[in-house]
Amino acid sequence: MTTVQRLDGIIKSARKIMRKDKGLNGDLDRLPMLTWILFLKFLDGMERLEQGRAELAGQEYCPIIEKPYRWRDWAAPADGISGPDLLTFLTAERTARADGTPGPGLFAYLQGLRGDDGRRERRDVIATVFQRLSNRMESGYLLRDVINLVDGIHFDSSDEIHTLGRLYESLLREVRDAAGDSGEFYTPRPVVRFMVEVADPQLGETVLDPACGTGGFLTEAFRHLERRADTVEQRAVLQDRSIYGGESKSLPFLLAQMNLLLHGLHAPRIDPGNSLRFRLAEVGEDQRVNVILTNPPFGGEEEVGILNNFPEDRRTTETALLFLQLIMRRLKRGGRGRAAVVVPNGTLFGDGLSARIKADLLERFNLHTIVRLPEGVFAPYTDIPTNLIFFDTSGATETIWYYEQPRPEGRRKYSKTAPLLYEELADCLSWWKDREENDRAWKVDTKGLVRRDEQGRVAACNLDVKNPHSGETVDHRAPAEIVDSIIEKERRILAIMDEIKATLGEEWDDRSQGPHQ
Repeated sequence: MTTVQRLDGIIKSARKIMRKDKGLNGDLDRLPMLTWILFLKFLDGMERLEQGRAELAGQEYCPIIEKPYRWRDWAAPADGISGPDLLTFLTAERTARADGTPGPGLFAYLQGLRGDDGRRERRDVIATVFQRLSNRMESGYLLRDVINLVDGIHFDSSDEIHTLGRLYESLLREVRDAAGDSGEFYTPRPVVRFMVEVADPQLGETVLDPACGTGGFLTEAFRHLERRADTVEQRAVLQDRSIYGGESKSLPFLLAQMNLLLHGLHAPRIDPGNSLRFRLAEVGEDQRVNVILTNPPFGGEEEVGILNNFPEDRRTTETALLFLQLIMRRLKRGGRGRAAVVVPNGTLFGDGLSARIKADLLERFNLHTIVRLPEGVFAPYTDIPTNLIFFDTSGATETIWYYEQPRPEGRRKYSKTAPLLYEELADCLSWWKDREENDRAWKVDTKGLVRRDEQGRVAACNLDVKNPHSGETVDHRAPAEIVDSIIEKERRILAIMDEIKATLGEEWDDRSQGPHQ
């Protein structure tokens, strides 16, 4: 039996056992449980490796997790604690520990970890992860069966870690499907890989995803940089000063931590808070980064407290536009910062407040490329057409290059069962390095894109520029899709009208108060 077959069998058997537990309802319950179990087994494997290296070097090793809370102490023995005793050991504030002595339960112990002597990052990661976790399984006997299965995975084997990393990605896709109906749109791996490749982060640069979800962009960026880290010093830079993220939702936060750990980042720096919670005007140079890669949430709404962090004339309920402002603020200046961002079509053609933000982008940044993706790339989460925008801090925008990714050959659009493949982006990658106009690529002079009214205020900024080489566009969508698209556009128009109405109301209030004394 191959490593892939064996590990796949372990994961499937564990999930089958978890389906029997009455406390778990669906994959959105089961996957977090399986993840924290894998997480603890993985940490014990890492500790064994590091302890072995220290002993070979004749050095004393100080464990991150101490007895009796290590996996090898309470989980590895197949006949170890089980049933109600296991549940109590995990979740009680004070209990008889696995070795019989009194002390905090496992979760309480892990939540209280604090780093010292250079170990702050790893311990903080563990503490932060377990602050957000709880045991949902009601049967300690079924939980013991799952633990026994996971104990068969050897995290001190590089082959097994690599294989489990790939299997774990398939689990992430499943939870994405389960979460899709709650507004979670995850970026397909080919799109992530393409964006990282053209952004081309370098060793010594800082990479950020302020809405990192399960860590797809950060994992791919880590892989990209890891191939270039040949020396001890370079690997230290990669591990300690390169990859940063933010994720406010507890399940994606946990999954991102595990995802990055499995791919070799020893102490992921993922902020568990909302990246929009800081006042935009107070973001300083120390918070700016070289590269931002992200697919910020769109279509959502933020609370009033978040909106107050933005300039009064740039406050919007559209989350994507708030994140776009944050991204612009957090890039290093003087040509040292660049961003690759997924945005919905509405961001390109939106007027009102959206136009003002896009004018900021054109006038303060170099929006050099927009890649237009066909329908279905984000299936099954949404059929809303999306775009990849690329900009840097080298100066104002003079010319925007557009590249239209063609529809899949012989099909109307992409779908969950027939997704976009990385190989299909090869032509765009080739064009990226040596740009020329063709039937898929064209460039637009930015003069006239930003239109202002008589008072000099931004009135419109339309970046939804159609391919001039495509001729008359034939709409291949089904009637129901066309109707849905029209309804979506009408909703956006109504939202814009509400903003205009609110602005007019503010102006009328100012006039009615008369001149200032």
